[in-house]
Amino acid sequence: MQVEIKVPVLPESVTEGTLGDWHKQVGDSVAVDENIVDLETDKVVLEIVAQKAGVIESIAFASGDTVKDGEVLGLINTDAAVSGEADATPDEDAAAVNRASPAVRKLLSENDLSADEIKGTGKKGAILKKDVELHLQQQAASTEAQTPSAESPPKEVPPAAPPAAAAIPVAGRNDRRVPMSRLRAKIAERLKQAQNTAAMLTTFNEVNLKPMMDARSQYRDAFEKTHGVKLGMMSFFTSAAVEALKRFPAVNASIDGDDIVYHDYFDIGIAVSSDRGLVVPILRDADQMSYADIENAIRDMGARAQAGKLGIEELTGGTFSITNGGIFGSMLSTPILNPPQSAILGMHSIQQRPVVIEGEIVVRPMMYLALTYDHRIIDGKEAVQFLVTIKNVLEDPARLLLGV
Repeated sequence: MQVEIKVPVLPESVTEGTLGDWHKQVGDSVAVDENIVDLETDKVVLEIVAQKAGVIESIAFASGDTVKDGEVLGLINTDAAVSGEADATPDEDAAAVNRASPAVRKLLSENDLSADEIKGTGKKGAILKKDVELHLQQQAASTEAQTPSAESPPKEVPPAAPPAAAAIPVAGRNDRRVPMSRLRAKIAERLKQAQNTAAMLTTFNEVNLKPMMDARSQYRDAFEKTHGVKLGMMSFFTSAAVEALKRFPAVNASIDGDDIVYHDYFDIGIAVSSDRGLVVPILRDADQMSYADIENAIRDMGARAQAGKLGIEELTGGTFSITNGGIFGSMLSTPILNPPQSAILGMHSIQQRPVVIEGEIVVRPMMYLALTYDHRIIDGKEAVQFLVTIKNVLEDPARLLLGV
């Protein structure tokens, strides 16, 4: 029986994706739920797995191809027996062809090429399209160099220069051109969209984190023993942001055409840096989460962001975002909005600085806070008071318990 390898159903906000690496090739055996190929979307990398065990019978798309919801990527033959080492081994040419994508096999056929003429640079020696194109370029250059002119007697021709794609780079003067990943392209698009559509303005304040750090020191061991997770800063900042959002609903709102949409829920996006770029997983209903819930959720999302295991639904939506450039050493920045959200809080590095408290100069752990907001719906007064609310809550964590 043949089973289709299909692009899974994608959310409405995602219309297509780009195929990543094929982990299986034609003739390879697969087990149920084994990853066959990666699909890179605007938000995450999805694993397309085998629904049935069998042998890959055909592959219809190559790595780098753009595919849409529901398209058939290939077929699995569930009746095919897995060949063992005792089976007859195909010759190297046939094996190389089996490791090539349909597009590559077509290119080989059109140019009357044998796979054993070409050195594959893909996984397990698979022949890629660029390998065939490079071979054709080298072949053409060699033919041109060896063909004597019709108007002059044959003469010794110097070796042809290698084509541009195979040129030997000069030390210290290299250029490397790579296509943007879908995630990077989407980040660029959304950042530019924010600059083009929102009237962005940033207000700043600084916060004395000694009370928060004292609370962490006092309850760190008991908190970790009780909840099985460390007490970090993000639970304090997230809870403070939720309290401020409750007091200033416009900061939690968004613009939709000529309307302002006020959200009566608090879905907080926490910016996380991964190897693929910046992603912003969402804490749903953060106002209903305890400090332990927040810390557990952030730890889990951070680990899965690094592993590329976040689901699309976890990156969709959000009414407000928090980004922490301080973990990379940033002292001050103006974060850019994450559309359609109307505000984002920027955290920065903690520095011991002299400050005046009750008439005395003392050294305290200080952090600059930045709030970038859409001035179209948030007035300057609201933005400043919003940031002051966060400052007051962090400088006196008991305020949240007392509701003041």
